Amino acid sequence: MQKQITYRLMKLEDIDQILKIEEASFPVPWSREAFENELTLNQFAFYVVLEDSERIFGYCGCWVIVDEAHITNIAILPEYRGKKYGENLLRKVMEIAKLRGAKKMTLEVRVSNYIAQSLYRKLGFKDGAIRKGYYSDNLEDALVMWVNL
Repeated sequence: MQKQITYRLMKLEDIDQILKIEEASFPVPWSREAFENELTLNQFAFYVVLEDSERIFGYCGCWVIVDEAHITNIAILPEYRGKKYGENLLRKVMEIAKLRGAKKMTLEVRVSNYIAQSLYRKLGFKDGAIRKGYYSDNLEDALVMWVNL
């Protein structure tokens, strides 16, 4: 039986589950305070969660400033990866950003993260610049990617 998957905007009470996804996904996870600030103080931000009947298992954050959207982070719990959830979540966020007036979208991705880069290219993102030493944990470079919405 197929699980019911829903997408919705993130709420403050989701942060505990989001922190688990962060810790499973990133060497330097965002703090509770960072997410609280994004949800309560950042007028440009919106975050979408992906959940089934059991739990939230993915999320994506985006800022829309004037006509430009910026993906802040996207993550899926490891046991849910490779099942197109990340792709569908990003498509949903691209749709919302467009409705909020964005004409193009950008993101940074580790130069070593070929799986993510492949997904972004599949959705139309093109390589832009390199940000040298962007990631604080190991000073890895980031590839900046862009797409017209």
